Amino acid sequence: MEKEFLTRGLEDEIQDLREMEDAIENWHPGSSVDCVILGYEKQKVKVLLLKMEFDDLRMLPGGMIPKNKDLRDAAYHVLKVRTGLESVFLKQFHTFGRKDRPSIMDNSFSEKGRQYLDHVKLNYPKYYDWMNRRYITTGYFALVDISKVKVEYSSGQMNEKYDWVAIDNIPDLIMDHDRIIRKCLDFIRVQLNYLPISMNLLPDEFTMKDLQKLYEAFLNEKLERSNFQRKMLKLGIFDRLKKKMSGAANKAPYLYRFDKDKYNELVKKGIGVL
Repeated sequence: MEKEFLTRGLEDEIQDLREMEDAIENWHPGSSVDCVILGYEKQKVKVLLLKMEFDDLRMLPGGMIPKNKDLRDAAYHVLKVRTGLESVFLKQFHTFGRKDRPSIMDNSFSEKGRQYLDHVKLNYPKYYDWMNRRYITTGYFALVDISKVKVEYSSGQMNEKYDWVAIDNIPDLIMDHDRIIRKCLDFIRVQLNYLPISMNLLPDEFTMKDLQKLYEAFLNEKLERSNFQRKMLKLGIFDRLKKKMSGAANKAPYLYRFDKDKYNELVKKGIGVL
């Protein structure tokens, strides 16, 4: 059966299974991290999802916690291995530990996925049992500029490709990853005044309308334009630039950019615009 699976183009995945079974003793049992990487594109908040190599299901970048790493370092390590992303600011937002939290084996896999798992159970029972247990996972999130990050997934890391998916159009995910995303968004909405979403997600130069659309995308609600702009401009964290010319007479909006020092200082105290 091993030879049969090797002929199906899963050589890297099989090699990865061998290496992971050998590495089990180096991981903390029953503990993992999952990363919600959020970006903003075409007025949509998007999340980075990986596609499983042996099935069509999507998942968040996540993985085990090495015994020789702190939890935060483990999150950065997992993110780099699974996506190639480095120098990304990660923030912890919640720990998921319900007693009935599903294992990765509890998903509704396709026939191909089930055959693969049967293969793992038969040939790598130690690894199968390790994965088929209750895991307590710690969620981290990051806000990134999609245009400036380059995702490089590792073949053999259970993911075949990645997609940036709008949060209002998320497909079926493994385990409780949909709940992890929802919890992350709830956390961000509550903490919006204390998170640098604007600096991380907008281009260097933007209009007040761009800024308002970003907040509306996270809040999932409309904001009153004049009130929003008045509160924002009152903060004193913007440098006003030239107008953004569109060809319409006297209707071109001003472009702005952040005064980074003032912005970062204000975020520490709470922007207080909402």
